[in-house]
Amino acid sequence: MDTKALRQKVLDLAIRGKLVPQNPNDEPASVLLERIRQQKQQMVKEGKLKAKDIKNDTIIFVGEDNLHYEKFADDSVKCIEDEIPFELPDGWAWERLSNLASFSGGKTPSTSRSEYWDGDILWVTSKDMKSKYITSSQLRLSTLGAEQMQMYQPDTLLLVTRSGILRHTLPVAILKECATINQDLKAIILYMPQLAEYIYVCLKGMETQLLLKYTKSGTTVENVNFDEFQKVLLPIPSIQQIDRIMSSTGSAESVVSTIEDDKAALADYVIKAKSKILYLAIRGQLVPQDPADEPAAVLLERIRAEKEELIKQGKLKRDKKESVIFRGEDNSYYEKIGGKVVNIDDEIPFELPDSWFWCRLGNIGDWQTGATPNRRKPEYYEGAIPWIKTGDLNNGYITEVPEAITELALAETSVKVIPSNTVIVAMYGATIGKVGITTFESTTNQACCACCNPQAVRGKYLFYYLMSHKEVFVSMAEGGAQPNISKEKIVATLIPIPPYDEQTRITKIVEASFSILDRVEKSLS
Repeated sequence: MDTKALRQKVLDLAIRGKLVPQNPNDEPASVLLERIRQQKQQMVKEGKLKAKDIKNDTIIFVGEDNLHYEKFADDSVKCIEDEIPFELPDGWAWERLSNLASFSGGKTPSTSRSEYWDGDILWVTSKDMKSKYITSSQLRLSTLGAEQMQMYQPDTLLLVTRSGILRHTLPVAILKECATINQDLKAIILYMPQLAEYIYVCLKGMETQLLLKYTKSGTTVENVNFDEFQKVLLPIPSIQQIDRIMSSTGSAESVVSTIEDDKAALADYVIKAKSKILYLAIRGQLVPQDPADEPAAVLLERIRAEKEELIKQGKLKRDKKESVIFRGEDNSYYEKIGGKVVNIDDEIPFELPDSWFWCRLGNIGDWQTGATPNRRKPEYYEGAIPWIKTGDLNNGYITEVPEAITELALAETSVKVIPSNTVIVAMYGATIGKVGITTFESTTNQACCACCNPQAVRGKYLFYYLMSHKEVFVSMAEGGAQPNISKEKIVATLIPIPPYDEQTRITKIVEASFSILDRVEKSLS
């Protein structure tokens, strides 16, 4: 369920008068608006407001022809029917934001004056505008720093007017503490502060239209044309209807938030369920063992015998660092490399079923890394040979990649071709441990480590094992800004090998389980 769309629909219904029933006994909105006009006149008399601040006030009314008109201070009248966004219920009225509030901007005190900062007074910036209510800020001013700033009271509306996020959303919030603001915000100071919650609903309910009409692209970020924005028309109901609307939107928000919490909990469950499935799979606990299966130790021994025969025939060079793991008479695990034998019990992470066996990743295939052809040579790029980077790894089948290199790049650089159905694991940065399986012949960059022509393990089993090992690979990473694991660390990693047929059964169960969980995850979007 798209909770963002649901939340927007609630707001849209609210400002159109369709969220709660109308009550014909309510006083019309025109009475509320007239009360605000009288309040402003009284504020002028008391010196709380200057006459010039209300000289541009207008009155919007419906004529005998049922069209909307606007009367200006000089008594001129203009038909504004083409500005009316939608039809309102009886008793509602359109009003410009500029008739309901005054406006003010903020600024940034000198950052070189340390005495201006680290006090108790909120200084709100666009980075703080992440929720409906503002009760704190990342930076605060001292009393001295706030002396040169305007202080805004609770129930002041704040609007971001300059920020890159204006491409996607219109950040509006309600102050709940006294605060100052920076130059990227505008304060909307309502003459009737108790309307703050409803005006917030109006602005968020009309968000898409407001962004299209009043935002413009600057040299680096988007801006709100605030001179025009303050003239926006808002749908105003009776004060009684406002109370009912706020109660209903509050209830709806509570329901939507509950749905979001449930979605987050379910998404977390999906992640944990996949992790648990892999945990059981690589320990031989996901499917039952079949005593008719050839034990993995026999399979590994046969592969070693086949290699030995190829060495005798001169078709293969002996790997002097080849690892042979075996179990001694004392039931401990030993590893023989060349003529040296060492006990590796302390490396064995868990016990395996009798038909399984341990092996180093380096002994189950040919592991290789790639390279990046010189970017300054355009003749190396836009060819026909797919070139995979860690960002292309998707924890699944790789069916397409954005870049390809030429035959010339393949001939003149250290890039190597890897076959289709090759398992790749990422070694650098934030993608460490991410995996993928190729579906075409390709090449990779130096941040990818590929296992070509695996023996003793099926590609899909290797893929799921590497996926289960991601957090271990991440913990092994070294380096500062760009942490990485080396190919040497990968090939030295132990992998539990099941019988060949059991590997097939395991991958089928994992795939079926993941497919169900993926459908659950998709339903959350």
